[in-house]
Amino acid sequence: MGRRKKEPRSVHRQNIAAAASILFMEKGISAVSMDDIAKAAGYSKATLYVYFESKEEIVSILVLNSMKKLYGYISSALVHQETTKERYGFICRGLVQYQEEFPFYFRMVLDKINIDYEDYDSLPEEKETYQIGEEINEKIKQFLISGMEKGDLRSDLEIMPAIFNFWGMLSGIIQLAANKEEYIEKSMGLSKNEFLEYGFSMLYHSITTGKE
Repeated sequence: MGRRKKEPRSVHRQNIAAAASILFMEKGISAVSMDDIAKAAGYSKATLYVYFESKEEIVSILVLNSMKKLYGYISSALVHQETTKERYGFICRGLVQYQEEFPFYFRMVLDKINIDYEDYDSLPEEKETYQIGEEINEKIKQFLISGMEKGDLRSDLEIMPAIFNFWGMLSGIIQLAANKEEYIEKSMGLSKNEFLEYGFSMLYHSITTGKE
């Protein structure tokens, strides 16, 4: 324990958050107590409270981490300067990769995000989470505007509703494919990837002009 005390505070917080993340994946957030997290991380409960005031604070850290990871995936997808359809494909594949590598984070990104982060009860991480979410939305906004200016996407798209529908439909398709992979293969004769490509294509055709 002596060596541990010499480690930076950030290292302890990362260790605890990592242990909590595993427990949350296995049992669900509501079923996990601070006692459980302390045992899994190898800390006493008293020591745990030195680094986190509550389970909610740990969750807020994980949500923030998930948003940072998602931002990285979206940013990587959109640096490619190909056609609108190819950039769309990069976004879709980036999200699938994100879900496959971080399924728990993927679900957390879909949960409610606090927009009243200036409230005195809110956590600092909630403000940063909100801001990163807005940066992600801005990237998707620029993708849509660029596609509209090129004549590839419909000019009547209302940007903000389109962004939220875009997220909802893409994330829904990806989560459904992950949850129902065996059923999809048995009932439709489609692999997970084939089902995803079909869904992504349907969504793209709903917003394209068909000129590309």
